[in-house]
Amino acid sequence: MKHKRRIILTGLTARAATATNPARARKRATLMPIVVTGMLIVAVTAAPASATTPGRNGLIAFSSSTTSGVQLFTVHPDGTHLRQITHVAGDAANVDWSPDGMRIAFAIVTEASSQGAVARTDGSRLRLLPQPAGVFDDQPSFSPDGRRIFFERFTVATHDDAIWSMRSDGRDQRRVLGPFPNGVVTDPNISPDGRTMSFQAFDFSLVEQPALGLFTSTPSGAGITQIRPFSSDETIKADWAPDGRRIAVTENANFLHPDDSANILTMRPDGSHVRRLTNFHDGVTNAFFGSYSPDGRWIVFRLEQRGLFGLYRMHPDGSDRRAILPLSPKRPFLIDWGSHDD
Repeated sequence: MKHKRRIILTGLTARAATATNPARARKRATLMPIVVTGMLIVAVTAAPASATTPGRNGLIAFSSSTTSGVQLFTVHPDGTHLRQITHVAGDAANVDWSPDGMRIAFAIVTEASSQGAVARTDGSRLRLLPQPAGVFDDQPSFSPDGRRIFFERFTVATHDDAIWSMRSDGRDQRRVLGPFPNGVVTDPNISPDGRTMSFQAFDFSLVEQPALGLFTSTPSGAGITQIRPFSSDETIKADWAPDGRRIAVTENANFLHPDDSANILTMRPDGSHVRRLTNFHDGVTNAFFGSYSPDGRWIVFRLEQRGLFGLYRMHPDGSDRRAILPLSPKRPFLIDWGSHDD
């Protein structure tokens, strides 16, 4: 049964979840049309001093459904030059920009596999990252110096789920953290100063379709601390502010509280001083966090209203909310803002 639940949570598409629990799957699909499998975790190298210097705001990347599966798109912050950059066989998800803005890492997910990939920012020179047989790799994230990738890896035979890291060329793969008691770990992100790793975890013992809590540790997996409870029901998408002072997430992302909305909040790295940036509670308007802008002055997110979806941005205090791509049937998700501008 635990393996069956794992396939629902990471198991490659929302179709697997629908077969087991249609009502719950519909709610989860608002967050993750592709559900996360457990993939790539970046490295343990110290970040250069420039890692905490605000960057230049470039293209925004996100996943969206097409007639040939979920693919990656990029768009300028003003909404111009919308472009599809991948045409993979399967679903392209969980994109992460390299610190220099010249590469992207993401997962290619099918019914039978999930594997990390690295490409140029226009989708060219795509290269699959090596992985042994019998594993699913997902959630790639560059270290602040760009030399390593952290990811989640699920081993089918043993049901082992853990965070790993590798060099950005796929060599030197190391187990970092896991297994996690009663659940799985996902979405590793290293702080700009290279000293702290945030990650999210499910706990299967709490609810039938487990919610997510937020944790931190060192990049080597030591000193695990829970900074957000499982009841916060967060999305599998967190991000550090470029100055490292705050982390942003979405709460009620899987609608653990079905009559409420999903909303975006930020907090200090110890979980204190929570600041709610959106306050929707009608159950039909939702805000799903994407990432900080490289200069730290904006947050990009998806706004949902009665079956329509828009790509929006706002300041980190929740002010000056504006549309990048206005509300439409096309849904952007798993959003990341990079420093490259074509």
